[in-house]
Amino acid sequence: MAEVRGFMFGYIHANTKELTEENKITYQAYYCGLCQQLKENCGKKGQMLLNYDMTFLIILLSGLYELENTHEAFNCVRHPGSKQNVWINDATRYAADMNILLSYHNSLDDWRDEHSITKKMVVKALHDDYVQIGAQYPRQLSALENYLEQLAAAETRQESNIDLVAGLTGEMLAEIFDWKQDEWSEELRCFGFYMGKFIYLMDAYEDLEKDRKNKQYNILSFVAGSEEYETYCKQLLTSMMAECAKSFERLPILQHADILRNVLYSGVWTRYEYMQLKRQKKELKEKKAAATSRTKNLKKQNKKGKKDSGESL
Repeated sequence: MAEVRGFMFGYIHANTKELTEENKITYQAYYCGLCQQLKENCGKKGQMLLNYDMTFLIILLSGLYELENTHEAFNCVRHPGSKQNVWINDATRYAADMNILLSYHNSLDDWRDEHSITKKMVVKALHDDYVQIGAQYPRQLSALENYLEQLAAAETRQESNIDLVAGLTGEMLAEIFDWKQDEWSEELRCFGFYMGKFIYLMDAYEDLEKDRKNKQYNILSFVAGSEEYETYCKQLLTSMMAECAKSFERLPILQHADILRNVLYSGVWTRYEYMQLKRQKKELKEKKAAATSRTKNLKKQNKKGKKDSGESL
């Protein structure tokens, strides 16, 4: 069975270094709200699924629909010294449910592909919650299951059409972004579509070397190796995020707009920039190793040359 590259968390988050102190507090409060909602939905195991990607969705929907928050304070195991501000609203509850649906399938795929006992335990622990939540959101559940089926088929046949394969993640995330199916549906779906493509391609870009080593499918392997590969990938990712930004700017969002712009124009690139820095360090290390090897070889050749000269005399 081919390894299915499902929806990956970890790419959509803020660049907190560039947030104001007020916005840092707001961002963290929504994040902590998601944590508490996951705990309420399915206990402590739900908190293990916490991520900033779904926090972005909460802030986006909260800003668009100008939702009222319930403000609370909780003791946190990770921050025992003081209580944490927690903001929860209807978007928090929706995002927590979507988080569980996505996480369940990620764990299920990891179990099938890697035979991970840990992932098997996660699947078993989340199964009842998954069934219950899926019954509440048949449209989103159908989109998610259809997405995984089509993605597996594309990977099995070694599909090389980048736009087609990345678009599968886009179509699935478009359904999740389209929360209420109202007057904002078209723009939210467009937003989710291009963000889904960005996430899929960024994950493929990060995992290319690992996938090649493990002989796993990676859509970018069909273009990797060309002289223009890095430029092509940067332009591709930039165009995806540019479309996300256009959709955002067309939405009438004033509340939390600074945080959302921080994520779209800066935060989403922090992982990419880290990958570039890591690659540069690796290349520098390899160059130093090669230079050291050449120096050793030259010394050996010089010693051999002197020895041969002495014997000839």
